[in-house]
Amino acid sequence: MKCSFVVRRKRLLRSGHGPLHPGRPLALAGGLPVRRATPHPCHRSASVAPRGGGSADRAAARAQIESSFQKLHSPTIDLMQVHNLGDVPTQLSILKELKEQGRLRYIGVTTTNQRQYAELEQIMRNEPLDFIGIDYAIDNRDVETTILPLARERNIGVLVYAPFGRTRLWNRVSGREVPAWAAEFDATSWAQFFLKFVAAHPAVTAVTPATSRARNMIDNLGAAMGRLPDEAMRRRMIQTVDALPAA
Repeated sequence: MKCSFVVRRKRLLRSGHGPLHPGRPLALAGGLPVRRATPHPCHRSASVAPRGGGSADRAAARAQIESSFQKLHSPTIDLMQVHNLGDVPTQLSILKELKEQGRLRYIGVTTTNQRQYAELEQIMRNEPLDFIGIDYAIDNRDVETTILPLARERNIGVLVYAPFGRTRLWNRVSGREVPAWAAEFDATSWAQFFLKFVAAHPAVTAVTPATSRARNMIDNLGAAMGRLPDEAMRRRMIQTVDALPAA
């Protein structure tokens, strides 16, 4: 289990999630506080179906979801999502029922696979989603074309995963200083530079920069402070990163 902090429009909310791996289609998304009877260091994930394919057993899916409520010691959960579009018809229908019952506040789906973007778009158009979870970084901007505008159009919240391109961006800026002009939007590190770029997009609700190191967590917290870059500054940031050597 890994704890992270979520940058959400100059606010930080504690979150937690398990690693992304096969067999985790239902996830309790980080970034939204869960009402619970006793303190809990991290939010937990729940899952039932194979990643990005296969069928979920409806009874097993319900059992996994109920297990999440029990582990959190809470009768309600703020957000639960179908992870990596795993058997959406079966699992999302269960989440919709639980939302109608008042046990879930928000529901959604996630994917970090570009090959699933077309399917995600169709689900966004045809299902009553509250949230989506997607991969988005300064050098991974494909979602800006359709997914993010559609989220704004349909008033769907957006949780961003992999804002550092996993390790890709760190490799690209290795040995380089943060540009002095980053001070114009109060970024003092590359982590804050990357996080503020993503958080500044008008469709983005929250950013999840997972880390297991305290010093990185403190650095990430700085991205929630001060100003965010405007559109002109975001273009300058893109030009700077695009000019770097490929990872």
